[in-house]
Amino acid sequence: MSNHQPIEVAVFPVAGLGTRFLPATKASPKEMLPVVDKPLIQYAVEEAYAAGVRHMVFVTGRSKRAIEDHFDTAIELEDALQAAGKTELLDVVRAVAPSDMLCTYVRQHRSLGLGHAVSCAAHIVGHRPFAVLLADDLMVCPPDGKPVLAQMVDCFAELGRSILAVQEVPEDQVNRYGIVAGVPAGDRLIKVDRIVEKPQPGNAPSRMGVAGRYILTDSIFDQIRQQKPGAGGEIQLTDAIASLMQNERVYAYEYAGQRYDCGSKEGFLHATVQLALQHPQLGAAFRDFIKTLPL
Repeated sequence: MSNHQPIEVAVFPVAGLGTRFLPATKASPKEMLPVVDKPLIQYAVEEAYAAGVRHMVFVTGRSKRAIEDHFDTAIELEDALQAAGKTELLDVVRAVAPSDMLCTYVRQHRSLGLGHAVSCAAHIVGHRPFAVLLADDLMVCPPDGKPVLAQMVDCFAELGRSILAVQEVPEDQVNRYGIVAGVPAGDRLIKVDRIVEKPQPGNAPSRMGVAGRYILTDSIFDQIRQQKPGAGGEIQLTDAIASLMQNERVYAYEYAGQRYDCGSKEGFLHATVQLALQHPQLGAAFRDFIKTLPL
């Protein structure tokens, strides 16, 4: 049995403008873009729920009302499906927000960076460790394996310290990530000695890039409050983590699974094709269709 606090709350920073997907995101949140038959944000919430999290905190902005509506009860829709005898679809709609899941929404009034977005949830998280999930990063667990956040929750139960999901990235892409360096600390684990936000190729301390999953202790909030604007003039979560390392150990976890960068059009298309091929109802027919294309 672990003496460390369980991870009961997850923060989803969803206030971004989604400019890389314009015009699709002009009036609709990028987190509501569907990959096959579910919006991006639902994949992230389902991953958190599968890891045992029951309190979901969404840090939203203007024009993000669709996210709140998605996880709300749609009485008229449920009544219509019930009356039509479409019980399978009714189950699908109700499964979006299980009855034991609590959703809280807080506004980030200005786009001041990921660190600032996370700090907007401080009064809700309180003095508890918590998860942060970036919906842009769609994580697919290995066949018969655990979701990525569940893997990290297991690590936290042993370590009781902040954990960052990492993957090895190509040298020419290190400037897209927070990059960590450190020493091995166990199976898939690195004790982080250094973290740098988006270094230029040739200056990166390693090729281990931080993916969009974090488990953080509540001490991170004090570090964020003390941060001055960093890269891009924003309050960077990476900088706050670097400060946290002066007082607490921080670990990186090389997760098992596949990450799709759905913040880019290319990654979004990769995820759509891969998940369509894996879909229990659509996969076989879609695979046959792909074979007919003049590739």
